[in-house]
Amino acid sequence: MQVSAIGLGCMGMSQGYGSNPGTHHDMVSVIRTSVDAGVTFFDTAEIYGPFVNEELVGEAVAPIRDQIQLATKFGWDIQDGKSVGLNSRPEHIKKVADACLQRLGVETIDLFYQHRVDPNVPIEDVAGTVGELVQAGKVKRFGLSEVGADTLRKAHTTYPVTAVQSEYSLWTRDPEPEILPTCAELGIGFVPFSPLGRGFLTGAIDPSASFSQGDMRATIPRFQAENLSANQALVNHVRALAEAQGVTPAQVALAWLLAQAPWIVPIPGTRSLSRLKENAGATEVGLSADERADLDALAARVGVAGDRYSEAHMKLVGH
Repeated sequence: MQVSAIGLGCMGMSQGYGSNPGTHHDMVSVIRTSVDAGVTFFDTAEIYGPFVNEELVGEAVAPIRDQIQLATKFGWDIQDGKSVGLNSRPEHIKKVADACLQRLGVETIDLFYQHRVDPNVPIEDVAGTVGELVQAGKVKRFGLSEVGADTLRKAHTTYPVTAVQSEYSLWTRDPEPEILPTCAELGIGFVPFSPLGRGFLTGAIDPSASFSQGDMRATIPRFQAENLSANQALVNHVRALAEAQGVTPAQVALAWLLAQAPWIVPIPGTRSLSRLKENAGATEVGLSADERADLDALAARVGVAGDRYSEAHMKLVGH
């Protein structure tokens, strides 16, 4: 699967970060204009909204469909507009695929991720079901999100996995011990979400930050004031490196990810055309081996205070 070096995560256009300052028209414009900035890979999911983000993305990509790759996700039991748990039963996956196709207004889904591993459904059954959807022409490729290495291997043996999506950034290094080596071994792409640390690595969030109602960061331990203070050393270093190069902290954070491997494609989210262009410009930022080593050493030395999700959500990852 060939995509732009940096994609666009579309979740925040509909949910996750408090009140949306942009109109529907604004968000459609951001998505369509992204192609002019070289971005051709878009990420959404049925759970975002739920459903409304897929509808937004579908409307936005209609005139540029032949220029882009589109990823969406299944795996939740959504009732009355809310998730009530996981559901990756084969018959449910097939229903979700049909509904996603309708909301997106496309004939096929380029990349169909299982959003979270369902412990009640063997991963072989999930992989086999997506394989059937590929044969039916409804899906082109199979992906997994926040998966563990053993489960990834089992899935890949049943039906080839094209990409794994997990949180990965300078302050979230969880994929490095097992998932990234497994992807490298099996020839699987890796898609980091929240590559800018949900805004923290841009330098725009300090320990005095407060988050509006509906902003998921208000529930994340890592964004509590005492943890933000402890984590400030990392973002200060990123900011200093950015100033020395004449670029932005966000571009340094994305350039660090791009330097890890050519098959890593981060998907920063934004509601702003200027931020979109800034993020895309990270492909032009070069970090020396010494600069990357300094960032790695600092991150290892200072560590990261606070979990990246609430305790309940952490139970859903890494299986």
